[in-house]
Amino acid sequence: MSNSQEYTSDILWRILDVTRELSSPIDLDEMLVKVVDVARDVLKAERGTVFLYDSKHHELYAEVGTGLAVNEIRFPADQGIAGICASSLAIVNVPDAYSDKRFNSAIDKKMGYLTRCILSIPLVGLNNSLVGVLQLINKRDGVFTLAEERVAEVLASQCAVALQRAQLLEEFLIKQKFEHDLNHAREIQKDLLPEAMPVIDDYDLAGWNEPADQTGGDIFDAVSLTHDKVLLLLADAAGHGLGPALTVIQFRAMIRIALSLGSDLCDLSRCTNNQLVEDLSSDTFITAFVGLLDTKEHVISYHACGQAPLLHYHGSTGKTNVLSATALPFGVIPDMPLGDPGSIVMEKGDIFALISDGIFEQANGADEQFGVERTIDIIRRNYEDSMQELTEKIFSAVARHSDVSTYDDDMTIMLVKRSMDKS
Repeated sequence: MSNSQEYTSDILWRILDVTRELSSPIDLDEMLVKVVDVARDVLKAERGTVFLYDSKHHELYAEVGTGLAVNEIRFPADQGIAGICASSLAIVNVPDAYSDKRFNSAIDKKMGYLTRCILSIPLVGLNNSLVGVLQLINKRDGVFTLAEERVAEVLASQCAVALQRAQLLEEFLIKQKFEHDLNHAREIQKDLLPEAMPVIDDYDLAGWNEPADQTGGDIFDAVSLTHDKVLLLLADAAGHGLGPALTVIQFRAMIRIALSLGSDLCDLSRCTNNQLVEDLSSDTFITAFVGLLDTKEHVISYHACGQAPLLHYHGSTGKTNVLSATALPFGVIPDMPLGDPGSIVMEKGDIFALISDGIFEQANGADEQFGVERTIDIIRRNYEDSMQELTEKIFSAVARHSDVSTYDDDMTIMLVKRSMDKS
């Protein structure tokens, strides 16, 4: 057997060994190191780098490579020698780097290194999809030959599929962890909702929440503060998902702390707003109803900051007042203008309905929203029901109207009814 045949045989056995190693469970970074080390060993290169392809941004980036002084190098996937390799899905062999106009010598200057020759090999996975580029620099005893291009091609084909598999596995694990974290966040948020509404003489309260995602941007709260004062809160952060969920949780905590310190509605709203202006990004805000039910005077005093419409059903007449917001949403501008708190007198049989826009704006296949009038009609026809039953009937009607398994926005309902005179 000739030396050439022995060399080729050794190389093929080495590639088979690598294939077996890469088929075992291994994380992506460890696999990248192994690919670079094997390629350098097999092709006798001084340095090697694997540039992975970011299809979303059409960029190549390197997190692992010989002699890299930074954690990551990133550049457009159609620039430089590696970019040409990625764009053409073909090997690019540069025997003299500094005589090739495509070579970027700035990297050498940055790294304090002299590149003589380069071999760039596309890493092409299943379905002919680009995984990245394997780039080898400086053959130890000359330049990269045509025979070594073929060896590199075989090695790259094995590495590409393994890297593709490792990427998919990493994405799956990240998604799985994210789902786990979201579910945990959802449980935390559910735990912050009232387990049961306050039991108050002459009043019936009910609350319900359904997020559009695992976590939502809506929250409600009802807390007996004294023997005749009850906090009523409904808040809706812009958007839905984990970010808005964290925002409304913060908001709820701030409201509760302010009330525990004895703040009145105006001071509470101003201080909470100013803190949110500092804390929230410019595109985030909270619409909220913050009210106090006086069960002795039968009056709800409130600020409705961007939260509307508010529905006040009159049991004596069967008519419903549709009330507007009284101020800007929380977190928009510092020192937002606030008038005196609004006032709702709860006569016997009256129902006050706090409902987030996810109910009113839920559309059907014809893009027709559920709307305020349908909601009012359900309240009018079922006002004698318990508030828990009425809440369920409103949601059931929304579900029938939209006829979908997932909803466009978070939905929250809180109902307060003063009992009828039984005498």
